[in-house]
Amino acid sequence: MRGKLPVRLPGRPRSFDTEEALDCALQVFSRKGYEGASLADLTAAMGINRPSLYAAFGDKESLFRKALDRYTERTVGYMQQALQEKTARGFVERLLRGVVEAVTDSRNAPGCLTVTGALACGDQSQSIRKELICRRDEVERLISNRLRRAQKQGELPADSKPADLGRYFATVVQGMAVQASAGATRQQLRRVVATALSAWPQ
Repeated sequence: MRGKLPVRLPGRPRSFDTEEALDCALQVFSRKGYEGASLADLTAAMGINRPSLYAAFGDKESLFRKALDRYTERTVGYMQQALQEKTARGFVERLLRGVVEAVTDSRNAPGCLTVTGALACGDQSQSIRKELICRRDEVERLISNRLRRAQKQGELPADSKPADLGRYFATVVQGMAVQASAGATRQQLRRVVATALSAWPQ
């Protein structure tokens, strides 16, 4: 007697919202970092099991990169708004103030995933650490390029150093993210912005 051919069943539709699950994963990564977030933490927050996680997002590293893309999409708003400012000083001020609002937003874990996440990565997660550093460095390049243009247009003194100034303001951005993750308030960070702007070349 010949054996029956196996019946191929149609794939089962996902019973969860992938966008919502990704938001939940982002919250876990923001609170615990890449290494600190276990698969158990992630699946519990996302409301799914491991097979479903792997099927929808790939492994943990792939999930983190997707969450990081989502985080970047949400935080790029203040960057775009800052770039619309007509003056370089206006750009820097709006950028710094936008950072303050973002890193102290009560809807998210305090701090910045690209900054605090890189600090928490060890030797086992070098690819993730490099990715975070690359995205963080992009902010410094953006600031420095805007300042170079300002110098060419005569908005900055001829003897000013846009690269150094860009690194300074990028350091302020990163420092405020770390401070926010440690509990600094929005008002305290606004004072940091005011102090940083006092270093603007005259």
